[in-house]
Amino acid sequence: MTKTLTEAQITTAKARSKLELGVHWRRLDAGAHLGYRKGKRSGVWFVRWRNHHEGANYKQAPVGIANDVNDKLAEGTLTFEQAVTQAREHVTRSRTEAAAQAAGPAPTVRTAVETYIRERNARDSRRAGREVRSDAGHRLRRYVLGQEQRGSQEAVEAASLAAVHLHALQEDDLLTWREGLPVELKATTKQRLINDLKAGLNAAWPRLSAEQKKLNPTFPSIVKDGFKAERIDDDDEASVARDNQVLTDAQIGTLLRAAREIDDEQGFEGDLHRIVVCLAATGARFAQARRMRVSDAQREEQRLMVPGSYKGRGGNGGSVPVPVGEDVIELLSPVILDRPKEAPLFERWSYEQEAGSIVWRKSERGPWKTAELTRPWHAIRDRAALPGAIPYALRHSSIVRGLRNRLPIQHVAKLHNTSVKMIERHYAKYISTALEDLARAAVVPLVPRHAENSVGRG
Repeated sequence: MTKTLTEAQITTAKARSKLELGVHWRRLDAGAHLGYRKGKRSGVWFVRWRNHHEGANYKQAPVGIANDVNDKLAEGTLTFEQAVTQAREHVTRSRTEAAAQAAGPAPTVRTAVETYIRERNARDSRRAGREVRSDAGHRLRRYVLGQEQRGSQEAVEAASLAAVHLHALQEDDLLTWREGLPVELKATTKQRLINDLKAGLNAAWPRLSAEQKKLNPTFPSIVKDGFKAERIDDDDEASVARDNQVLTDAQIGTLLRAAREIDDEQGFEGDLHRIVVCLAATGARFAQARRMRVSDAQREEQRLMVPGSYKGRGGNGGSVPVPVGEDVIELLSPVILDRPKEAPLFERWSYEQEAGSIVWRKSERGPWKTAELTRPWHAIRDRAALPGAIPYALRHSSIVRGLRNRLPIQHVAKLHNTSVKMIERHYAKYISTALEDLARAAVVPLVPRHAENSVGRG
């Protein structure tokens, strides 16, 4: 038969002064009680609650020292009301933690990131049609999870953030991790890393059980605030770099001539030259251009249908029609005519080493891979005497060219598969110049010349 709890008068200091030495109880709810242990000099508060999981029937925890002088707030001691509040909070959290542990191991930042890497690898493999590893996995292993020594690559210790449980994650944990990143890390690389980790943590939230979510209900806000935009000095660096990457038409022409020369010298058979010309003509990202199909090159309309990028949540579906010149269509004709419409528009030869030999021979043609433009691009920019130019400079230059030719900002954003907000943020200087040119065209002479006849005379 269950024992009936005998409640004591412990609600006021005066009532507690009349109690005998020992433990006295007060009910908090059906399975939790606030305890007051009276000693010779003072008393203390503690709490016990029924345990419905493994272990003893009841669990117990200290709450604090009782204020047995009066019922006023005092530093270092607790009144009855304060003790009740803290005891309830402790019991609620302990029950939630116990239920969460019973549901399975508590997820950590490490488990969230590992799951995210697996999902990214699977997604990128589906898109590529073969088994690949995402670049996000490389960054996250290096700066969050840690990695073992491989060949000449040194071992990297895991960040302390990796061991933090998601239900205990605080904004300070994220800020501390960010401050610990290498100073020499480029602002753009740092932001990509932050975006990957943020995506991994956000993806983990829906997978948490109801009990686990109760342990840290502000988790989404913590992730959002902990990964706010980079400091102003990082943004300034990115802005200066962007200004340096806006090329003149003459510089672009020099790069394209260099691309043709490197193409001939390295035996690309026109593949390298064609894709670089496409980047310059459309302002597309390399990841978009390498996904184009033969059917995306429309000869009669003289336009290229550029597929939407995978950037953003869910990616951008559909394709954007981009007008190009007759010279571009003519250059692409060899890979358009007499080829299946669903075949990749831009391909290149892959090579394999002959067995037992140091000789490499052509293997098969296939679409360009993620980083395959890097090495030939270095040769292109060296030949063009533009050592600081990057492939993305062709995109920057295309956007600025549209603004300088007074195209509406919305149209420029649409052509380049981006948002008006991003155009306004990164190309504000060129927008201001274009608007000023439009306004200047509307300026008319207003002040009469001195030699003209005066009004009202004669």
